[in-house]
Amino acid sequence: MTASTVPLMDIEEMAVPDAYRLLPRLIRDERGCFYESYKYTELADATGHVFCPLQVNYSVSARDTLRGLHGVRHPPAQAKLVTCVRGVLWDVVVDVRPGSPAFGTYDVTRLDAREGTAVYVAEGLAHGFLALTDDASICYLCSTEFVPGTQFGIDPFDPGLGVPWASVLSGPPLLSRKDAEAPSVREAADRGLLADYQECRALYARLRSQAGRQDDTRSAAGFLPRRA
Repeated sequence: MTASTVPLMDIEEMAVPDAYRLLPRLIRDERGCFYESYKYTELADATGHVFCPLQVNYSVSARDTLRGLHGVRHPPAQAKLVTCVRGVLWDVVVDVRPGSPAFGTYDVTRLDAREGTAVYVAEGLAHGFLALTDDASICYLCSTEFVPGTQFGIDPFDPGLGVPWASVLSGPPLLSRKDAEAPSVREAADRGLLADYQECRALYARLRSQAGRQDDTRSAAGFLPRRA
């Protein structure tokens, strides 16, 4: 394998179905490093998911700030690619899709700005994080633009989920009032806030179909390489 064909990123599926870690290969020299954090075709080929960012968000957090668990109702639903760009974060993804065989399952990733690891969160999943350093900053690439009133929150300390935040907290967590008063995952499901698993699978398939037609057009125009 030549240097030009060495993959610059490994993509691995998490314990939560339809969530993935993107592990970049850092190219270092005396100046610092370079790495690819996202490539449309590689993510689509490795995961079967299509991700086209339409909005980019950042947040900056003090140590022990807990943001989450958050998601976007369907429609419009929203996939995210999250990366730590300063400091260190303890990132959590939870399967909150009623009907999913992994409903209630969570997985954790340590996101360190020095490593460049990213997490892809498909539509219908919930996401949150805890800042492990002061002035920690996260970047969200979002597949849909912000639509007021479509966000949902789930109690990050819901005992039905059992996410072990206490294992990494250095003091009392800093939460917004909205997050502190969020319902449990079961309550959110009963209120109709969560997207059903089969509904999400149908959405993923529809997005792949739409993207396939668009990719054919782009390849014909020379904007994307033709696939074998």
